[in-house]
Amino acid sequence: MPAMTTEELQAFLLGAFPDSPSTMVVEDSGAWGVTLRLPVTKVHGRPGGTVSGPSLMALADGTAWLAVLAQIGPVALAVTTSLHIDFLRKPPLVDIVAEGRLLKLGKTLGVVDVALRAVGHDDVVAKAQVTYSIPPR
Repeated sequence: MPAMTTEELQAFLLGAFPDSPSTMVVEDSGAWGVTLRLPVTKVHGRPGGTVSGPSLMALADGTAWLAVLAQIGPVALAVTTSLHIDFLRKPPLVDIVAEGRLLKLGKTLGVVDVALRAVGHDDVVAKAQVTYSIPPR
């Protein structure tokens, strides 16, 4: 049973960064992980009419963070220890949806597989594996 609901994850995300509120939207969550959407604007773009790499990495990282927190509860100081991302296709400048699936959740580390897709397209545009360090409780 997840420790946090989709609504609680969204509220926590917005409250965790009060000086720089996230534009990411938690769409779904469960024991499997979470789905986040990045509403893409011109701010996320780069030359060539595509979503920038840093925007995709931020979405992958946020997705992994919330996939872990959904299971362990609101632990703000869980931090990224590793993020590997492969950019597979040039996404159009449209919303990006990331699905984060827990691969392993232990006492001190959580590993999440994240697939990013452009809305309206089936192909994965980027794939990430993210490891989070969970502080002692």
